[in-house]
Amino acid sequence: MAFMRNSVLLLLALGATVPAAAQNFDSVQIRTVPLSSGLAMLMGAGGNMAVSWGSDGTFLVDDQFAPLTPKIVAAIGKLTQNPVRWVANTHFHGDHSGGNENFGTAGAIIVAHENVRRRMSTEQFSKLFNRSTPASPKVALPIVTFSDQVSFHQNGEEIAVFHVNNAHTDGDAIIWFKNANVVHMGDTYFKERYPFIDVDGGGSIDGIIAAADRVLSAIDNNTKVIPGHGELSNKAELAEYRNVMVAARDRGKKLIAEGKTLEQAIAAKPLAEYDGKWGTGFIKPDIFLRLIYASYGK
Repeated sequence: MAFMRNSVLLLLALGATVPAAAQNFDSVQIRTVPLSSGLAMLMGAGGNMAVSWGSDGTFLVDDQFAPLTPKIVAAIGKLTQNPVRWVANTHFHGDHSGGNENFGTAGAIIVAHENVRRRMSTEQFSKLFNRSTPASPKVALPIVTFSDQVSFHQNGEEIAVFHVNNAHTDGDAIIWFKNANVVHMGDTYFKERYPFIDVDGGGSIDGIIAAADRVLSAIDNNTKVIPGHGELSNKAELAEYRNVMVAARDRGKKLIAEGKTLEQAIAAKPLAEYDGKWGTGFIKPDIFLRLIYASYGK
């Protein structure tokens, strides 16, 4: 029963498989976190966003849920009068791409990894939660896709967008604002929380670790790190997250090698020393261990 309760909390929090119409967004406020001149982080309900603005137009990273679009547009309107020209999705989940239809209808060009378009174009089924997510309308789909990386040059900023393999999903993109020294990691990084790994969507614990390693090798101690969920972060906190992920992966693999069933592994509480801090989000320790096992087909 505990797993079922936690699963419901997960679905409500992620919004990836719960229709937006079933949720109440009336009380949600969009919070703006300034990062540098012409760049800010936006927080509301769902995944964190980033917005870059200037004379070349407005570049938005992720767009949360469709009902929040007016609030997101209003928050951006306090920063610039230029409309959103580009929307880059870090992955396909609805709490990051739910506003695509609205922004696409308004004329924004949606950009994402090719697997994001592939998954959004067809119904997606989660074995873990026994739920289906219908295909998105055509206007919500990315119209520019890439397989490895793509760069944008606007507003005096170089924005590098690159794919990381099979991390949170199979279509994750990291968005690096090089001049501002800011990186948006999407849901490959949950600050101080166990992450949701969408194994059914192509994710894996090994990919989560590899994504963190790749970003850590490229940034410095002054880099501002935007997690998919949680407050603004930095290199030291990302490194701590990476180390916890490695410990969790290694302990999970050891239990698998010993022939322990998932139920036996959960009962052993292999992550007890981390659970007090990292298991307080919507991914509880038993769900996280279940996702590690699922990463290896167990």
